[in-house]
Formats: sequence, structure tokens, C-alpha cells
Amino acid sequence: MIFLFFLLSAVMVVSALFVVFSKNPVNNVIYLIVCFIAMAGHYILLNAQFLAVVHLIVYTGAIMVLFLFVIMLLNLNKAIIPQKSKTTRIMAVITGGLFFLVLLAATRQTFEILPRYPFTSTIGLVKEIGKTLFNDFLLPFEMSSVLFISAMVGAVMFGKKDDAV
Repeated sequence: MIFLFFLLSAVMVVSALFVVFSKNPVNNVIYLIVCFIAMAGHYILLNAQFLAVVHLIVYTGAIMVLFLFVIMLLNLNKAIIPQKSKTTRIMAVITGGLFFLVLLAATRQTFEILPRYPFTSTIGLVKEIGKTLFNDFLLPFEMSSVLFISAMVGAVMFGKKDDAV
């Protein structure tokens, strides 16, 4: 179990580094898909099978395919993309480093604040998520479904052509 955790972690870190340092946008998306699959493996190790499957379907399946389509439609090449100056690159590195330090400080404080919950084998299963969703959070769940339906009706109304022209 520990070996699998470290293997998935190494795959995630290496693929994330490839995402950052690769120059080809299509390869970036493929490396990000590998990172997402390794993350789904971590969810399975945490006994959150539902979250792993939803993660694979939503992120790896839908959003990454959308990214690939957008990248291919944009047809990015080096003649179109303007090159950044050295000062812009230096400022980007400094800003990224400062952001990393802020995240590190926030993470250090978070581990001191968070309470430790006992781990049970039913956490993350579909049955427990359904019980929590439909017992404790029924009203917000139904309100969000009504909001989504009204947004879909609004999108259809905006996209509909007027015949009375």
C-alpha cells in the first residue's frame, strides 16, 4: 500500500513537472491527463471510489478533451505567440516563488488547526455520500438543481432564433 502511494506520488510529480516544462501544448494536456489518473489512484487508496470515478469522468474525460479541442482549434505556433522579455520572465519567477511561500505558510498553519477524524471503511462510498447528501443537505441540493434547470432554460432561450423577424 505504501509502495503504491509513493509510486502514484512520483508519477504525479513527474507528470506535473512535464506539464510545466513541456513546450508543446498537446503534450501538456496529455501529461495533465496522466497526473489526473494518478490522482484518481490516490482517491482509490483513500477508499473514496465514488470521488475517483467522478474525477476520472469529469476532469480526465470531459475537461481534458475540451482542452485538447481548444488547443487544436487555436492552432498555436511560435510565429503567432509573442516572446516575453527577460524582465517579465524574472518577475514571473519572483511572483511564483512568493506565491509558493504563501502556500507553504498557509499549509503549515492548516495542519495545526485541522482536527483528526477517525478513518472508517465506509467513508467515501456511494452509500454514505447518498445518505449525507439526501439527509443533511437535501434543501441545498434541490436548490442547486433548480438553479441549474433555470440556467439551462435561460441558455436555450438566449440561443433560440427569433422567427418573427
